[in-house]
Amino acid sequence: MTGFDQFGLHPDLLKALQNMGYDAPTPVQKETIPLALEGKDILGSAQTGTGKTGAFSIPLVEKMLRYPRGSALVLTPTRELGKQVLDIITQLLKNKPSIKTAFLIGGESMPKQIQQLRMRPRVIVGTPGRIEDLLVRGDMMLHDTGFLVLDETDRMLDLGFADQLKTIMKYLPDRRQTLLFSATLPKNITKLSQQYLTFPERVAIGSTENTADNLTQKVVYLPAAKKATELTAQLKEREGTVIVFVNTKKGCDQLAQKLKGKGFAAEAIHGDLRQSERHQVLESFRDNKYRVLVATDVAARGLDIPHIAHVINYDLPQAPEDYIHRIGRTARAGAEGQALCLISANDEEKWEAIRKLLDENVKMEIVGQPVGGKENSQSNGDKTTSKPKSRRPRKKAPKES
Repeated sequence: MTGFDQFGLHPDLLKALQNMGYDAPTPVQKETIPLALEGKDILGSAQTGTGKTGAFSIPLVEKMLRYPRGSALVLTPTRELGKQVLDIITQLLKNKPSIKTAFLIGGESMPKQIQQLRMRPRVIVGTPGRIEDLLVRGDMMLHDTGFLVLDETDRMLDLGFADQLKTIMKYLPDRRQTLLFSATLPKNITKLSQQYLTFPERVAIGSTENTADNLTQKVVYLPAAKKATELTAQLKEREGTVIVFVNTKKGCDQLAQKLKGKGFAAEAIHGDLRQSERHQVLESFRDNKYRVLVATDVAARGLDIPHIAHVINYDLPQAPEDYIHRIGRTARAGAEGQALCLISANDEEKWEAIRKLLDENVKMEIVGQPVGGKENSQSNGDKTTSKPKSRRPRKKAPKES
């Protein structure tokens, strides 16, 4: 039996899964759902695009359907990821509209969110900062929250939410089920899991440091002054939708404007946009109203747009692990995808750290030579297989600037 009916789920939930086109569970769902249905705490890691959201949303909804009391809280690092999680949960609850939900994020009207809480929602999705604010103000209670999900916990810590998480935990009952998911499991995540989870079951699907097999990677070494020209050439050469990653909000806006000036249908997304603006940008991109999305790392995790064909790293990320999340926006659900890095002399140290994180069998096309030294690789025709050395300690990713 390969379908979701093997888990003994509520008929309303099975019907919703069928309507959503979920025919068979993914590997992370196969491992997570039975454990979660048994009430186990879970410490999970999986590559992006593996069905992780369904892995925790399905048992969450099952619990809401089976038991008339109790609530669930899902914490996500960004508004965009939270919205995607809520959309999936809402679809899973389609046959049970009496179970109310609430979406509590920063940048939105506090009175409107308080009004959502007055409707006594049983499922709450939100970001740590806003959840903490509502709890401290006394506008929210979590005394009956028996199901907690911490999604992309490593990103939450990168964004500086450790203190908010600590405060939120004080408002939660000690007896609860907690599912913690993180793309990577550095020491700070392991320590956090020891504080917040009770005898957790470990779920790990593949290496979180590997890239998809159907992803083609290319590196172009060039002077910094030629990056903009090379980007334009690459965009003209490639077909399909593109995400271009930069590191700053100012650089994001400037690059999007330059591309528009050259005739490309492009928009920018970063943390300074209002939530309504960010939502509009993403919806327009999903609807293919423009081709190029220029983004900071606010869009690197949780962004689920199946048709992205290319990811271009105009700037390399500060933390090597974020490279995996960026290029994970393409080559999803079995589709082919391409990733390109434009590397100038100032990027070479970051690139070395990224290479040491990648699987040793990763193959990529190398164009040009690094200024700082010879490429540590073995030639294979016009392709190059990069050979990593021992891994460097991770540099903490700063907040988006």
